[in-house]
Amino acid sequence: MIAALVAAVTGAAGGVAGARLSEGSEPVPAALPRVSPAPSAGLTGMSATAARVLPSVVSVESGSMGGSGFVVDGRGHILTNAHVVAGNVRATVVLSDGRRLSARVIGADDDEDLAVLEVGYPRDLTPATLGRSAELSVGEQVLAIGSPLGLSGTVTAGIVSALDREVRLGGAHRTAVQTDASINPGNSGGPLVNARGEVVGVNTAIAAGRGGGNIGIGFAIPIDRAAPIAERIIRN
Repeated sequence: MIAALVAAVTGAAGGVAGARLSEGSEPVPAALPRVSPAPSAGLTGMSATAARVLPSVVSVESGSMGGSGFVVDGRGHILTNAHVVAGNVRATVVLSDGRRLSARVIGADDDEDLAVLEVGYPRDLTPATLGRSAELSVGEQVLAIGSPLGLSGTVTAGIVSALDREVRLGGAHRTAVQTDASINPGNSGGPLVNARGEVVGVNTAIAAGRGGGNIGIGFAIPIDRAAPIAERIIRN
């Protein structure tokens, strides 16, 4: 829960700060220094990357579970984590513009913690561009995009912290891409993307502190392993 904090600031005599200094006088507006408006220009850098990928990212609601996913083709298929759908056969996906679409779970690989959803309106979806996780380098800048704690369309930035990190995913130990991009519950199934806006991983797990939040250690299933599994699920 995000709470709004309201602070009352008082002066030395206990009055509310900001009261008129003298009765009968009009306050003089303060002229704070401002920079001149920048000329209008297209987005660049990671801002452009985020804008390019966000339309492909969805929120996933399935029973009491929730997470993220991303569109992988023009036929209505969405890749997410198996633990996001948790054995359910139906789900609801929420697009970046707020539209809600019904989806069915066409298959899952619990050992790899991957699942594929299908919606009946593929024309409403924007496929993401899949990259090559084998081409990643430690220190490379990446973005994690998803719906942490239900906050859809959240973008966090970081770097690739390690490659081929062994972690427990699904029912077995697997290698994963480690990143310090902030990943929290609800990010599961969302894309990890490189600076070109190509999906290089599926965000799936975090090393959590005692409070359960992000401590700068997140893990993503490499897309080079996830894509063939998604293709197999779709084909079968």
